[in-house]
Amino acid sequence: MKSLPEITLSLQDTEWPFEYTDHDRQIARAMVIDDDMNFYFAGAHRDDIFGKGFFIETAGGGIEEGEDQITAVKRELKEELGVEVEVLCKLGVVDDYYNPIHRHNIIHYFLCKIVSFGERHLTDYEANDFDMTTMVKTYKEAVAEYEKLTDQKLGRLLANRELPILKRAAEVLEISE
Repeated sequence: MKSLPEITLSLQDTEWPFEYTDHDRQIARAMVIDDDMNFYFAGAHRDDIFGKGFFIETAGGGIEEGEDQITAVKRELKEELGVEVEVLCKLGVVDDYYNPIHRHNIIHYFLCKIVSFGERHLTDYEANDFDMTTMVKTYKEAVAEYEKLTDQKLGRLLANRELPILKRAAEVLEISE
């Protein structure tokens, strides 16, 4: 594993008009790998203000009050993917915006390795509204999955923020393209 500096990205939502931002959300997300260097993602079916379709996204979510980033990412990965993980390193921070919901996201990305598998604990919203699934992809498959999304507004937002993080994870893991 190679030691590299953290990525810092500031991205604007150019897909929807900016009106105002009324809240910031601290988020912890992870690029998750297994012993065979497969990557684990959350797949979500959406039909909402952001559009309709099936989207790949790193597992993770909001950092709760009183929670640190590491505790939050481990909790989120257990809930969404049903995995216990070892945090290998922090990959970086991306701040971006979701203009339709007036939100500024500060996303802390980690590289995590699966230690054990268990049950997922999805919220009703994740299970029913998103029909959230676990996606397992090689590095090249994951890149291709994100690139397929670029014909949709939300897909472009996701790809713009997550492809650089995925590529940094591959560099850290010394996975060649």
